[in-house]
Amino acid sequence: MQLQKLKVDDQASGLRLDVFLSNSGLWPSRSFVQKLIAAGGATRNGKPLKASYKIEPGDELEIVWEEPQPLEVVAEAIPLDILYEDPDLVVVNKPRGMVVHPAAGNQRGTLVNALLEHCEDLSGIGGVIRPGIVHRLDKDTSGVLVVAKNDYSHLALARQIKERSMKRMYKALVHGRPPEQGRIEAPIGRHPVERKKMAVVPGGRFAATNYRVLEYLGVYAYLEARLETGRTHQIRVHFSHLGYPLVGDPVYGYRKEAVPIQGQALHAALLGFNHPRDGRYLEFATEPPPAMQTALDWCRKQRREA
Repeated sequence: MQLQKLKVDDQASGLRLDVFLSNSGLWPSRSFVQKLIAAGGATRNGKPLKASYKIEPGDELEIVWEEPQPLEVVAEAIPLDILYEDPDLVVVNKPRGMVVHPAAGNQRGTLVNALLEHCEDLSGIGGVIRPGIVHRLDKDTSGVLVVAKNDYSHLALARQIKERSMKRMYKALVHGRPPEQGRIEAPIGRHPVERKKMAVVPGGRFAATNYRVLEYLGVYAYLEARLETGRTHQIRVHFSHLGYPLVGDPVYGYRKEAVPIQGQALHAALLGFNHPRDGRYLEFATEPPPAMQTALDWCRKQRREA
């Protein structure tokens, strides 16, 4: 537990408490300060203050907080579905429900934990928490993912993503009946209000998704989407923006979901790239997992019975 006492001078008069504490430089970020305040860690005369409190000259503040614990990444013997492996890279079929790399609240059971047990080396470009991770899949998005074992491979694979030469095709189940095929070009950035979400926003980063419908299933559609770019939550955001949110999507979809699935019905079905060492083209494909197949079968049954 850490304790810091601060006395407010005339120059800071009228500032919000969270702004004042953030400007002090004593804490890593404004979000950290806001969490500290929300936990009752900022007091005046023993009384907890709100983030919006306007400080006054002479205020004597006491700030109490816990130092954040560094994430520890440990190797874990977790089974992996290895599609391909050589001294430069490993291609895996990530299951639904597995987080790619450790983060607050998910320090164990991630793909990185499993890879550290499986591989002797992973590239260091992603840092201690994300070794070897060239691109990511959301927790409930299953499918093909390539991981670099060394920095040379990492840079070469990342360059293919940047140059849009890496082939990435997803399969998704969406609400509604989008046109048979199309191209979605809409900039994506941080949601202006809900900061944990992404959204189509003016001034966002260029993002493009090509798609074609594989099967219409009554009020649902099963489609494949090919990424031109790789923005965070791109497919989920683009289809939600058009009014065709992914089935089961807890963030961009509907609050109530009839289809029996937990988490978005999205599968990274195909990944193709040039090998970073010898340039040969490699391509890997997998079928959607049982949970998504069950959702598809349910939709087909509803269509037949309609």
